[in-house]
Amino acid sequence: MAKKISVVIPLYNEEESVPILYQRLKEVLEKIPYDYEIIFVDDGSSDRTGEILEEIAEKDRKVKLIQFARNFGQTAAMAAGMDYATGDIIITMDGDLQNDPEDIPKLLEKIEEGYDLVSGWRKNRKDAAVSRKLPSKIANWLIGKLTGVKIHDYGCTLKAYRSDVIKRVRLYGELHRFIPALASTVTSVDRIVEIPVKHHPRIYGKSKYGINRTFKVLADLFFIWFMKKFMQKPIHFFGILGIILFLLGFFPFLYLIALKLTGHSIGGRPLLIISVLLILSGLQMFTTGIVSEVIMRIYYESQGKKPYVVRRTVNVEEE
Repeated sequence: MAKKISVVIPLYNEEESVPILYQRLKEVLEKIPYDYEIIFVDDGSSDRTGEILEEIAEKDRKVKLIQFARNFGQTAAMAAGMDYATGDIIITMDGDLQNDPEDIPKLLEKIEEGYDLVSGWRKNRKDAAVSRKLPSKIANWLIGKLTGVKIHDYGCTLKAYRSDVIKRVRLYGELHRFIPALASTVTSVDRIVEIPVKHHPRIYGKSKYGINRTFKVLADLFFIWFMKKFMQKPIHFFGILGIILFLLGFFPFLYLIALKLTGHSIGGRPLLIISVLLILSGLQMFTTGIVSEVIMRIYYESQGKKPYVVRRTVNVEEE
């Protein structure tokens, strides 16, 4: 059984929710057979969230407070909390009271069964149907199809992770919603599981997300798909695409050369321009693949990174 858990909570302008959330967390965490720490990350709040958190941290040594100089976003806040976490298991949750601390013991039970990541599923989600639930369902289906990690609710922040697994995953941009897919690059999909959790209506404040983030999600999704499939072999993506484009332009170009040799004029034919553009695009894609391969090797070799993750060893001396 793990000795300690870290609960990481990113916050932005949640002054009304913080005291209630803290009390509910304490009630749950004091009952479970784990040592614990609560890590609040104030993501540049402009209200009294930071002041309230400071008061809580001064009274409770189990509370850690990380305050950002400005608003960097939820992904950065979660990454900071995980970096400072010292627990064997890291639990993340929202600070708006929509996630329920009483679900934490269920997440821990599942982790103890041998899973590396346990994701919450807001089965009865209490959000607006059009602006939140519908885009979320579409996004979850797309992410599952493209990444192979098929869970119902990627957007649920309430998750539990083995620390030695999640700390291998680097978070930046707005990739927090893709953590299960990113985690599948360092652990088996079979060690990622989902369980239903409670979800409450928002009482205080307002949501920081809306339907306008759909396009950002789609862009990030393409990036995740590329990272998962081609991170260690970018030439397979750019090279194949380059060859296809080159051939699509090369054969029409041969046809035009044959016409020229038989005395026909080809200077005014649109096919000439199209074939030349396709050939150049193909060559550009292929060279991009080569450059990407070089960058990938620099990434691994300059930092001493390995293109694999070892879960454990037996009778092997550590270097």
